[in-house]
Amino acid sequence: MNRLIQLIAIALVFTACDTSSKWKPTQEVISESGIYVDLSPYGKQVMRHRDSMSAMFLSGANGVMPKSDLSPVGKLNYYPVEEVFKVKATFTPIENGEVFEMQTNTDRLPEYRYYGVLSFKMADTTLELTLYQNVEQPDYLFCPFKDLTNGKDTYGAGRYLDFQLADLDNPTLDFNYAYNPYCAYNKEYSCPIPPIENHLQVPITAGEKTWH
Repeated sequence: MNRLIQLIAIALVFTACDTSSKWKPTQEVISESGIYVDLSPYGKQVMRHRDSMSAMFLSGANGVMPKSDLSPVGKLNYYPVEEVFKVKATFTPIENGEVFEMQTNTDRLPEYRYYGVLSFKMADTTLELTLYQNVEQPDYLFCPFKDLTNGKDTYGAGRYLDFQLADLDNPTLDFNYAYNPYCAYNKEYSCPIPPIENHLQVPITAGEKTWH
């Protein structure tokens, strides 16, 4: 009897592993197949993050994707990883930043505080992006932006980057991690629209592309 119980337990373990593995990020398998071999350690790190995001969205784990788009093998769409889009920045705080209501694609108006400005260079052009502090989550800094790829390769309403306060000790903008708002996948969501000061007049061919 004990032997029978052990065999049943082993069978259940293998069944559980098989069920969950189809939604597991596949970076280990991909790495072994050679797709990541030519990437730098930084490139591999970005690709593993992308694999994790693809698994989270396309498995339905975060509940964002419509059921018709779910897939155990699908991938989100990205530009190739380019380290030139990981740039050092200079942070300038905004003293006594005003609290304002950020526009969204719905009538929802979340409150943010003007927190500071990141200045950086891209192809010898000096650019700036404003960081906004979430009033309800003050450790969270939000950087929604638009650029000249929007409506072409990337989502028309813009993309996002996130920061924490500790990131400002050595500020870096890494556009390889730029991601789409939930609205890019599902129109039922309410998403902030990048304010005019964060409309970059250059193409940022890095990070996530449009879904459809």
